[in-house]
Amino acid sequence: MKSPLFITAVSLLACLSCSPTKTCIERPLSLQIAYSEMQRVPRTTALDFRTTARWNYCAGLELYAFQKVAQRYSDSTLANYVYTYVDTMVQADGSIYSYKVDEYNLDNVNSGKLLFDVYDATHEERFRKAADLLSSQLLTHPRTEEGGFWHKKVYPHQMWLDGLYMGAPFYAQYGARFGVDVAEDMVNQFLIVGRHTYDEESHLYRHAWDESRSMFWADSITGRSQHAWGRANGWYMMAMVDILEFIPTETPGRKDLVERFQNLAEALLSVRDSATGMWFQVLDSPYREGNYVESTCSAMFIYSMLKGSRMGYLDAKFDAIGREAYQQFINRFVKYNEDGTVSITDCCAVAGLGGKNMRDGSFDYYIHESVRDNDPKAIGPFVLASLEIESDK
Repeated sequence: MKSPLFITAVSLLACLSCSPTKTCIERPLSLQIAYSEMQRVPRTTALDFRTTARWNYCAGLELYAFQKVAQRYSDSTLANYVYTYVDTMVQADGSIYSYKVDEYNLDNVNSGKLLFDVYDATHEERFRKAADLLSSQLLTHPRTEEGGFWHKKVYPHQMWLDGLYMGAPFYAQYGARFGVDVAEDMVNQFLIVGRHTYDEESHLYRHAWDESRSMFWADSITGRSQHAWGRANGWYMMAMVDILEFIPTETPGRKDLVERFQNLAEALLSVRDSATGMWFQVLDSPYREGNYVESTCSAMFIYSMLKGSRMGYLDAKFDAIGREAYQQFINRFVKYNEDGTVSITDCCAVAGLGGKNMRDGSFDYYIHESVRDNDPKAIGPFVLASLEIESDK
């Protein structure tokens, strides 16, 4: 039986065939970008430049943003686009195609945030079961001695800032939704990784920490990686602002979490590019030769500042800063194409530590990772930032 979100292929194609007319240009920017992506990538399982279907955190990030756009503008076409991904990936028994609990990979949890609204819209039990399945991973997920989730089983004893966004907001929302007490545990995830990755000189956060201090990229004393990578700090900041709404105010450690969020926002002002207003690929070496302003982290910071100000976690000045930076982002990274679509440029495709490519976390490593247009890790956060701007119109 088709979901209530189902629309015909003919109507979907009609909606995606928008040419660069006045009507399309007058759409809110969040909708322009979402429809541009649907035109570029009609099949949701091909998001993130994939050729095979996979339960993928990048697709989840982008589709989560589109889910919010669909709700804001009551757009059934966009809601259906999101639905096609979870409908394809979540099987009748609640299992998830390509997902295995025993891989213990935090990246695989992020897309679970799509399931809550799809479950509410369809009342299909398979989506509740899929959310239960993802939450079961975190019950047995390997941890550091202090209780921090390993980033992946294949990266033992390591916490990456990226992982905070991948696992904690989903689990906090799951807990709040279904009455599972995980709030204090999730707050502790941020405090543990924060203590071990914080750089006292820049007041930013290094990309990762190795509790065992055995990895070649880790400092032999602190276990920290070498640099404050832009997107890693972006993941951490977005995770903080997104999780707070699901954490009761009386939760131990919540005040410390808010303070970390506030302090990171302040620290980012000192490493903002004076020419463009954007942020650099390697935050703690802003004007070093070879460094460049990068769109994914810039979008993440702008979204976090705008939402953080709206929610009252940040000083009101960050609303003005975020709005100014939002327009500067458009000036620097948003490109209007001849076919009527909108692109975001200068996205770092990927960066990590260790692995088969022996990624060492050096400055030279980060600035030489590939750069491309329309990466989901820019699309998703910028669409969310756009919704913050559009919410007062």
